[in-house]
Amino acid sequence: MSSPDREVRAARNDTARTARRPVVAVTGAASGPGALLTQRLAESEEIKQVLALDERRGEVTEAQWHVLDVRDPVIAEKLRGVDVVVHLAVDLDLGTDPAARTAYNVRGTQTVLTAAAAAGVRRVVLCTSAMVYGALADNDVPLAEDAELRATAEATGVGDLLEIERLGERAPRAHPGLNVTVVRPAVLVGGTDTALTRYFESPRLLVVAGSRPTWQFCHMEDLVSALEYAALEKVEGELAVGCDGWLEQDEVEELSGIRRMELPSAVALGAASRLHRLGLTPSPAGDLTYTMHPWAVSGSRLHAAGWRPRWTNEEVLAELLEEVAGRHTVAGRRLGRKDATTLGAAGATVALVGTAAIVRRARKARRRA
Repeated sequence: MSSPDREVRAARNDTARTARRPVVAVTGAASGPGALLTQRLAESEEIKQVLALDERRGEVTEAQWHVLDVRDPVIAEKLRGVDVVVHLAVDLDLGTDPAARTAYNVRGTQTVLTAAAAAGVRRVVLCTSAMVYGALADNDVPLAEDAELRATAEATGVGDLLEIERLGERAPRAHPGLNVTVVRPAVLVGGTDTALTRYFESPRLLVVAGSRPTWQFCHMEDLVSALEYAALEKVEGELAVGCDGWLEQDEVEELSGIRRMELPSAVALGAASRLHRLGLTPSPAGDLTYTMHPWAVSGSRLHAAGWRPRWTNEEVLAELLEEVAGRHTVAGRRLGRKDATTLGAAGATVALVGTAAIVRRARKARRRA
């Protein structure tokens, strides 16, 4: 082939690659994983343009910003010309009123899916959690991506995530031509605050007698790279993402240097339920099951597409321990310094047992704080 012919073919290939580069919109783009993904996509030569949508403007100047509430139907106008939407405007904050959180998460997802279909978007990427599989004693280890979703709505935010999954499953039937990809991370670490990360802020690691916990983490950087894979349409369907393998409870205790406190199931679950009902802790008893039973995932679909995590479980656990150093949590409730001094490790142990005495004591400590 002559040199001019090679140059013509190279030019055609460049044009084809440019034409294939998608326009990607990210909701929840001003903070958390949305901000990290927006920055990553803005720096990628594989992306033509990035639209960032949030209730406030973020720091990624390379993106085109639209300041709005994702529940506003006007979002459909902003999505015209977009190829892929990555929907990350989901509130799972422990401090948010549960009813308000559900209303925001469900209505926001409904609106984004409907608006995307109306605007001619070909793919929506949703991000939920591997928690939707449920933590059960008879779970396979690891769970395949197509395993049945057996979670219940008893843990923080999991009911919202299950409803988001149902909306994502129904959307392609209601809107033919719309592809919905779902990304389900394991225990997410990296600037996060969840009931599962707070587990490592306790003076003792609560272990329910007879349980078989397994710990699998997902670093925020790995989640963002998996979301980028989905946005670039390199993989589709239901995708589980996390570190390779998992850690047994004994390994977690050895690596963390935090000793266990073992309680019977009825005592631990009863105490967690009682403390939450009294408003002393943000975490319902359902959160505790995710520290009792296995729910590690395989991540085989991402692996088959060529994606690999950069972080190991051991490395993520070490980073998590650095993040929570100096924090004090009892039964999921974050304590201030005065609370921590008042209750101490012994008080924390009694709090987990849930006696009436510690309930009164914790209330007094909270009023004095």
